[in-house]
Amino acid sequence: MIDSTAIIDSRAELASDVSVGAYSVIGADVKIAAGTVIGPHVVIKGPTSIGQHNRIYQFASIGDDPQDKKYAAEVTRLEIGDRNTIREFTSMHRGTQQDNCVTQIGNDNLFMAYTHVAHDCIIGDHVIMANGASLAGHVHLNSHAILGGFTLVHQFTQIGQYSFAAMGSAITQDIPPFIMVGGKPTKPHGINSVGMERNGISAEDIRLIRNAYKMIYKMNMRLEDAIEQMSELSSDSIQLAEMINFLRNVRRGILR
Repeated sequence: MIDSTAIIDSRAELASDVSVGAYSVIGADVKIAAGTVIGPHVVIKGPTSIGQHNRIYQFASIGDDPQDKKYAAEVTRLEIGDRNTIREFTSMHRGTQQDNCVTQIGNDNLFMAYTHVAHDCIIGDHVIMANGASLAGHVHLNSHAILGGFTLVHQFTQIGQYSFAAMGSAITQDIPPFIMVGGKPTKPHGINSVGMERNGISAEDIRLIRNAYKMIYKMNMRLEDAIEQMSELSSDSIQLAEMINFLRNVRRGILR
């Protein structure tokens, strides 16, 4: 299961069925759980923990030092969940003490070739980052979000669940849940109704989210007033509650 040319530090912990390809290097304080497959020419540095049944393709760089000039070799970590697919030349960096000292990756995500996850990012579940998409530091990318190819995300930005960014988007402010963005400059373009339908969200919830979108983007309201009116639409819609909670906790303002 482990190629004879692979270099594995004696302080690394690998489950008995982990597969490691030719010329891969796994450093100290790396933990890899059962069923994970590491391709050839992969470099993994610690402290990094990798869950079960992940697939990491050739030439990926996982758990290296953050690209932050303030980083001074303090002990930080990268945590990767289960069943993620990490394609060629993807890079994922550990956290910094300027945040919570950890970069976190959830479960069932797809990182296509040449994607980058910077220090202190937090990524949910079922996320897709298409080829060349890149996150700057401290980005929160919530579950079921999709970033099109070569999308760039500014540091400290939050991207809501089920949001969709078209190819080449430049995201510099928070994207609320369920919203589609794209174009140059990047602007909102309706709600991700297709993604919502595919994931079993009801027609009524989609209707409520569409009405909320109109309040935020079409009625020239202040954000505070839009949130107040959105709160009157429904008291039992989980999706609408998620959007309202997101809007009440934006960090960089929302893209409008």
